Amino acid sequence: MDINTTLTISNLNKQLDEFWVLAKSKALLVESNYDKTKGAPVFTVEGKYTSRGWTEWTQGFQYGIPLLVANATKDEEMFELGKRNTVNNMAHHITHFGVHDHGFNNLSTYGNLLRMSNAELFESSEGERNFYKLAIQASGSVQSKRWTQIKDGGYMYSFNGPHSLFIDTIRTARILLAAHKLGHKMLDENDKEINLLDRAITHALTSAKYSVYYGEGRDQYDIRGRVSHEAIFNINDGNFRCPNSQQGFSGFTTWTRGLSWAMVGFPEFLEYLEHENIEIEEIESIKNNLIKAAKATCDFYISHTSKDGIPYWDTGAPTLHKLGDYTQRKADIYNEFEPIDSSAAAIGAQGLLRLGKLLENKDKNASNKYIQAGLSVLQTLLQDDYLATDKDHQGILKHSVYHWPNGWDHVQKGQKVPTDESSMWGDYHMVELCFLASQMAKDGYYTFFDTLTP
Repeated sequence: MDINTTLTISNLNKQLDEFWVLAKSKALLVESNYDKTKGAPVFTVEGKYTSRGWTEWTQGFQYGIPLLVANATKDEEMFELGKRNTVNNMAHHITHFGVHDHGFNNLSTYGNLLRMSNAELFESSEGERNFYKLAIQASGSVQSKRWTQIKDGGYMYSFNGPHSLFIDTIRTARILLAAHKLGHKMLDENDKEINLLDRAITHALTSAKYSVYYGEGRDQYDIRGRVSHEAIFNINDGNFRCPNSQQGFSGFTTWTRGLSWAMVGFPEFLEYLEHENIEIEEIESIKNNLIKAAKATCDFYISHTSKDGIPYWDTGAPTLHKLGDYTQRKADIYNEFEPIDSSAAAIGAQGLLRLGKLLENKDKNASNKYIQAGLSVLQTLLQDDYLATDKDHQGILKHSVYHWPNGWDHVQKGQKVPTDESSMWGDYHMVELCFLASQMAKDGYYTFFDTLTP
């Protein structure tokens, strides 16, 4: 991709201001028009949100969007909308034992509510704050219970079962870190205490070792920064068996949304470890492993995305070669061969910004590269080509892809690949990316653990 080295966040201020107006209008549009009896909205068909029976992993994103809009604009209506829906509709997600999505659902809602309430951005009672706190603590324990021990570590397993480690969980595992910061103590059989910080770090190290590649000859397709969506283990003996992919083309190619989860997840772990001054055995080795994964995945993204920073859905997609050297051209939204994925761009751009911020006082050149790359992607996403400016379109960010191998994505008439549709995770992470950029523009910052105290 081409990195604009002179771009500043202030160059994007006008577009960001316009973005908050758009995001609010879409939050209200979904609230007033979506049929809640269908379950959580997942992606759009002809611009209208619909559901998809798998798990309700997107519910928290729907309610988290107005909360972040409120955080950015001090909009009381948006805060009340997100708060009301969270309180009324999210309780079952706190105790959902069947998914790996707690950090997605519950930090987007209860986490944002607690963070803003503690910062006194909106009026809230002590009882309300304690309620949000308890929700996060309980969610952290429930998520942590999905645990598979292996020979050299362990991981929180995906909904596929105890043999399955998804790269997605590197970000959702933040719920353990949040619960840990809130002073929560998880108890298991015979009152055995499970240290949530230790479990989260073990999960991150296992993900870095088995889900990320470093060009060290691990297999025939070992390219530095490549990510496999799923790592498969033999739960009888604890051995790694093979890479796999639930939503990408194969275990030996890189599904770019999975890549983007890694890009943002590893820097967030490092932010927590450094900000909280975590002092445990081998902490420097732990940080080195996580920064190695963060740099490798971000560098891979920069090298394997289009000129304007938008990736195709999988870097090994079977007909991607028909586009020629796609890295030397802007993303071809309406091509006939393989879809792009704007949601991967929105998630990945946040990872680039966070990694750049982490390296600010350690490696200025690398810091500038990642920050400028993140801003370059954001600049592309803020253009009309990507924003759903049609007032009747219920999405925010267009050209998102869900599960192309399964055929779940809507292909509009006259097109060969999915275009012009939105996803709830793409919308949320576009809002979160813009919120982070807005905070950085004011010499501030934003983390999931801001203002959290025991």
